[in-house]
Amino acid sequence: MIKKAVIPAAGLGTRFLPATKAQPKEMLPIIDTPTIQYVVQEAVDSGIEDILIITGKGKRSIEDHFDRNYELETRLEEKDDEALLLEMRRLSDMADIHFVRQKELNGLGDAIYYARHHVGNEPFAVLLGDTIMDSVIPVTQQLIDTYDQYRGTVIAVEEVPADKVNRYGIVGGSTLSDSIMELNTLIEKPAIDAAPSNLAIAGRYILTPDIFKAIEQTEKGKNNEIQLTDAMLLLLKRENIYSHRIEGKRHDIGNKLDFLKTTVEFALKRKEFSAPFLAFLKEMVAAHS
Repeated sequence: MIKKAVIPAAGLGTRFLPATKAQPKEMLPIIDTPTIQYVVQEAVDSGIEDILIITGKGKRSIEDHFDRNYELETRLEEKDDEALLLEMRRLSDMADIHFVRQKELNGLGDAIYYARHHVGNEPFAVLLGDTIMDSVIPVTQQLIDTYDQYRGTVIAVEEVPADKVNRYGIVGGSTLSDSIMELNTLIEKPAIDAAPSNLAIAGRYILTPDIFKAIEQTEKGKNNEIQLTDAMLLLLKRENIYSHRIEGKRHDIGNKLDFLKTTVEFALKRKEFSAPFLAFLKEMVAAHS
């Protein structure tokens, strides 16, 4: 059983400057909910309540978000806003959340290495802190189910257009089922003609503790950082690694256009203003046609 999750959230968010100069990109809200809250909720919905968030300088607001705010709770009690009060208390009680700082930005592989003492000798889930998954069955739960079947590292993947494979980490291997593949290679941002498939790594993993030894042996790669993909390529020489094609939609909140699209999609699902918001969108489309 996967009992622990690690959420890397130490990046600078330079693609969202100046908004992220003093605010973590993981705290950018989709309407009224910070991105990282969706990520934590996915872990909880997958049966995981022991969560380690890897943060960095200037990320204190993430810790504050999941902590109790007694002054705010008192004010909500005085206003007799029971629904919002219960939501704030649920937020601080939703999981056993721990924090550790990545001392310098040295890549995703290095960030995950900070989790070695917390997870010990157990397999664990990794959920990138700037990626939201919209699915009926939580994507992390989908990966756990695959891990339970194959007992090896599992990587979430999604199909991408062939002309965009050079933007992602791409996997290749032999097909075991409609959604599962046993991997024989992982390539970070390959040229189109060198890509082994159009299946891109999608920001969710189940990793075994052997990943830490692989990270130790991984030299700095792209951007002079320790890349998780490179570490998994080393790990592939010692154990089987599987990919799971996700059922659901991935939203990359680190990308401005995807952030805007996600906000619109999630707004249209909110009963309290979906109808007037849709009417507004139709007006805007008509005005710009």
